[in-house]
Amino acid sequence: MASSFSAESAERIIVALDGMAPDQALAFSAQVEGLCWVKVGLELFVQAGPEVVAQLRDQGLRVFLDLKFHDIPATMAGACRRAAALGAELITVHACAGSDALKAAQAGAVEGAQSTGQRVPTLLAVTVLTSWEEQRLQRELDISQGIAERVPRLAQLSASAGIGGCVCSPLEVAALRAQHPEPFALVTPGIRPKGAAVGDQARVMGPAEAMAAGASKLVIGRPITQAENSSGAFATCCAALMV
Repeated sequence: MASSFSAESAERIIVALDGMAPDQALAFSAQVEGLCWVKVGLELFVQAGPEVVAQLRDQGLRVFLDLKFHDIPATMAGACRRAAALGAELITVHACAGSDALKAAQAGAVEGAQSTGQRVPTLLAVTVLTSWEEQRLQRELDISQGIAERVPRLAQLSASAGIGGCVCSPLEVAALRAQHPEPFALVTPGIRPKGAAVGDQARVMGPAEAMAAGASKLVIGRPITQAENSSGAFATCCAALMV
């Protein structure tokens, strides 16, 4: 049966394999028609280990390794070197690790990819997690800077350090895209198709709206992975990008 969406739209959507056991994740990713990208997060990586990246790549999938590295420069460099050597093409780091650590991470990723003949990955700096709400950020972390100020500041820090993109809320995409044109990548979680539950995301937007605002790729998890018909849910999200 012909797909009701284009390959280009499928390339724009990363399906998060969060909450799945390794066998579930591999079975799920193998049966979704047209799937291009999957996200491997902390829970799956801790349970399955680096092998899951190779197994997903063996299925012909591209991997977003979302481990959000945040450490001293040498450790971030080593972690990104090894992640790139696995063949992960998108890798997250925390922008608040600072410029020295971000530069080291970027250098490590390039070295890891080149040493193993992989594509050089794009590092994505996490600015403010989409689960944070501004008042709670100020109250719990004593950060007086508002999200609207903090996100672009961290994005600029990352870009200046040579990082290839950011993870941000879809509500921040338009302002960041105005400051950072393509090919700087803006990858947005917190995507909820019409009628989907918000869950633990505080700052959300629909797929078409996020792309129109300037997002490069969208991360969508439960609205697809927990749907009765995951292939259908994925197709619906892809088709929304073609409108």
